[in-house]
Amino acid sequence: MTTHTTRMLIIGSGPAGYSAAIYGARAGMEPIVVQGIQPGGQLTITTDVENYPGFADVIQGPWLMEQMQKQAEHVGTRMMWDTIVDVDLENGSPFRAVGDSGDEYIGDVVVIATGAQAKWLGVPGEQELGGKGVSACATCDGFFYRGKKVAVIGGGNTAVEEALYLTNHSDDVTLIHRRDELRSEKILQDRLFASEKITSMWNTTVQRFMAGENGALNHIELIDTQTGETRTLEVDGAFVAIGHAPATELFKGKLPMDDGGYLLVEPGTPKTSIPGVFACGDVMDHTYRQAVTAAGTGCMAALDAERFLATLEHAKKEAVAAE
Repeated sequence: MTTHTTRMLIIGSGPAGYSAAIYGARAGMEPIVVQGIQPGGQLTITTDVENYPGFADVIQGPWLMEQMQKQAEHVGTRMMWDTIVDVDLENGSPFRAVGDSGDEYIGDVVVIATGAQAKWLGVPGEQELGGKGVSACATCDGFFYRGKKVAVIGGGNTAVEEALYLTNHSDDVTLIHRRDELRSEKILQDRLFASEKITSMWNTTVQRFMAGENGALNHIELIDTQTGETRTLEVDGAFVAIGHAPATELFKGKLPMDDGGYLLVEPGTPKTSIPGVFACGDVMDHTYRQAVTAAGTGCMAALDAERFLATLEHAKKEAVAAE
């Protein structure tokens, strides 16, 4: 077992973790990033990225994460191929974390960037056609289906918001829901029912996603939950919108969370309830969940961490001077 010490310990990678590392390293905090079970986060399983600022042409998600990691390393970040399995936050700074490897990580501040994962249906064809017609983010991928027929699966706020967003690109949007009424806020339902571009399909579940001759999504096999009748729906794109699951299991009972498991932060900041512990990216953002917003909160976490350490060091100097 090895003990690694740093002024800034970052748990998790992806746009939030890497951005925090870049800013932290440039501020001289010599950060350590413990990358977790999916180094680079959700973008490593995303193909075409067209909405990240600074790139005129479509780029690949894995490439973008590779570049962010290299940039963070170039300015002085240490990358650790490990997964944190336990943290001690209640005793204050310095904070202690233990990796799956048995190594111990000690950080004067902790930045949590463990992200979130989209919830999937778990039906045949879903993962095989990921990036080939099946997606979990209309904001990310809706543009690729301009003028095409699309479907959204779900009945909560996320599903209705995604369906409404897709009407910017498609005149033929089908909302598929397993019940006969939506769970979303009434104002969203009113907007959805008022749209001539959206058709609702009630009491229906997805049985499988099917590819066409070109290997991309061609149609969805559906089943009526009341009659058991099966049917197909031809679509070019399908968006699974049944929610996200933040990776916060490690912090249960140690940091406040909302009902969805997202870490609670001081509004407008990445500050958690424990001084010196910051949360950024999808682990604390259940609204936007974009690479660029994750990167922005990663930057904020690093800047606030730097200020926290400066205040801590100033207090220590004053204490020594007063003796």
